[in-house]
Amino acid sequence: MQIPSNKSYNRGFVLVLVVAGLVILLALGTGILSVAYGVRHRAIRARKEAAAMLVADAAYEQGIYWMSRQADVLDALEKSVPGSSGTLYLPEGYSNYNIGLFSFVGSRPVYSIVCQGYSGAFSRIVDVKIMQATGGWESSHTIPVSATQVVSWPFTASESIYMPISVHKLRDSPDMRDIYITGTPTFEDTFSVAESRNTHSGIDKYADVMGCFQGGIYFDQPQSKVTDYSAVQLKIDRFKNATKSAFIFRPVASAALQRPHPAVHLEFFVENGIGKVRITNNCTVRGFQRFGTGVTYDYKVNRAGTPKYQKYDIYSYHVRSKNADGTGQRAVYRVEDTYVTQSCAGAQSEPGGQIFVDGNVIIGSGEVSAGGISWDVVAGRITVAATGNIWIANSITVDAQHDADGRPSLNNPNVLGLTAQGVIKVVDPGMSDYSYVDDKPVEPVHFVYVPIAIADKQTENKGKDKGKGKGKGKDKGKRKDENNHLRHLPSPMVIEAAMTIGGGGWGAENVGQRKNTHTSYDKLVVRGSISEAVSGLVGTGPPLWPAHIQNGYTRHYYFDKRLFEGILPGNVWLHGKFIPGPAGWRDYRPDI
Repeated sequence: MQIPSNKSYNRGFVLVLVVAGLVILLALGTGILSVAYGVRHRAIRARKEAAAMLVADAAYEQGIYWMSRQADVLDALEKSVPGSSGTLYLPEGYSNYNIGLFSFVGSRPVYSIVCQGYSGAFSRIVDVKIMQATGGWESSHTIPVSATQVVSWPFTASESIYMPISVHKLRDSPDMRDIYITGTPTFEDTFSVAESRNTHSGIDKYADVMGCFQGGIYFDQPQSKVTDYSAVQLKIDRFKNATKSAFIFRPVASAALQRPHPAVHLEFFVENGIGKVRITNNCTVRGFQRFGTGVTYDYKVNRAGTPKYQKYDIYSYHVRSKNADGTGQRAVYRVEDTYVTQSCAGAQSEPGGQIFVDGNVIIGSGEVSAGGISWDVVAGRITVAATGNIWIANSITVDAQHDADGRPSLNNPNVLGLTAQGVIKVVDPGMSDYSYVDDKPVEPVHFVYVPIAIADKQTENKGKDKGKGKGKGKDKGKRKDENNHLRHLPSPMVIEAAMTIGGGGWGAENVGQRKNTHTSYDKLVVRGSISEAVSGLVGTGPPLWPAHIQNGYTRHYYFDKRLFEGILPGNVWLHGKFIPGPAGWRDYRPDI
């Protein structure tokens, strides 16, 4: 037997190794190809899933954009306005979306945007519950000084503003900062503006005031719809349609007064823990204007459009029929008698009070609290809406618990809302205490109305109205000094209400400063919210401004955080921003 040589053996061994190596490399190559294929497949899957999510997100943004452009979203949904549903196509896929009313939180509508995005064989759903943002103080912070001109009104260090502030876009040219600040006021809450921080040329308009905004400042925010008269009208129409017919008033003015304006007088009070309101229909406000430019700043938005603003008749006093009780023009109701619900698409709001006046409203009583009755106090949830002005002639607060800073506590169930298509102003019953310089009244002998008594809070009148008429054609109690414009309102003057002013601004009507001293200032306190088309006169103004521009008030505003919870009835919010509700965002795969 021949023994193989080592050389032959080695060649065979190498061949085995080569074959084994090839097998291993083939296995590794197959594995690598398999891994690569799996990675590529997973990458494609991840890309498609991400694309499906992104197109669903894009459809959500499309829905928010549509909502922000509607004058009233509920009205648009009821009328099926185009854009409330549809399909959005993008290069990586497409998404169907649908906007609807989901429910109410209290009286605050909650909307739903459901978007299902597709990319290839993959799908993703975005389901978001949306709420209209609740504003604190929405304003242009400019005051009309003529039919066509406005001036910026300052924030000053002497004022306390503890509410979110949102500033309308002025669209001025040249492009200046839309807020005016003197001194170093501090804004504890958020501050947002509709304009950009920089001018078109890149200049930072806010660089020198950034330190004032302790709660932060946000730019390029949506404009409030309180500046859109059609949006305000839709809200008012919806409010009216949901109000009980017994609380829809169309007052008629008496021709016995010069410059008469029809009004309803509301006197809120609490009797033995029960909220009530005394309503006097067919009152007449004796209007007054101080003529001339630069002597008063009581303007409202001109609904006709041109000129932009118009001077309006301010409140001097108002009268009612002598036999209003006998004819039923004056009656007392429980606040709960006014309760209704608003509904849409099968969803209903919580019950709340609504009073609608096609005309003007006066709020405030001259009665003295005693015997278990507290006047000018609101118990219950109620909103008053007027197509004209709302004039407030006394402090008005809500019943029950308040915090140490004076704001209603979070568990306080009582709230007041005021909405006007005209202005909402603090007015002074002392107007009837002096002769009018520019417009001397001569009341007819057949005058059969008597002025409503408004309690005197600070002067020697001791609660007696010096302007009562006796049918003799003359105002009683006039002062000889026509420039001694006494203020009969309390100090501080406190208003606890959420106010929406669609035809002008909130503030104090200004005639000759309405105060007989220029050396001290009263506090005008708001605990609630303010949404105004333009700014009304409140505050002292720059030190060198004339005294007649200053009205002797400093602003002290505090936001009522309960408004977030939908406690206010009527759905009169006009904020331009829509935001996801708490825990309101869901995104998921439909197959999971």
